[in-house]
Amino acid sequence: MSTAASRKITRDVVLGLYKRTGTARVDADVAASFKAGDAIRARNINPTDHTRLPRYIRGKQGQVAVDHGVFQFADSLAHGGGKQPQHLYSVRFTAQELWGVNAPAQDSLYIDLWDDYLEPLDDGA
Repeated sequence: MSTAASRKITRDVVLGLYKRTGTARVDADVAASFKAGDAIRARNINPTDHTRLPRYIRGKQGQVAVDHGVFQFADSLAHGGGKQPQHLYSVRFTAQELWGVNAPAQDSLYIDLWDDYLEPLDDGA
């Protein structure tokens, strides 16, 4: 009898899942709000329903590292609001920005975030 802990995730398993579920990438002409190098702030939102914006990121400053392209917006899909295609970015946050001055200065976290989660960082911020 196989248990979840004894099953291995192989290349074939991953390819099978991908073929069955496809990709969340959308072929849509949606303007990017940000580009690599842009300073941003994660919006400080507190929805009562589903979001993939981690609480520890909200209100924190980061920098766009990569624009992955246009994808379905997971929050909208979770609430029956359709795909709402938008850009998905890899955003770099320093460890000190997230966890304070005692965090290692050389450490960073990269997290993928949709346009709706981000706002431009004001010059005076």
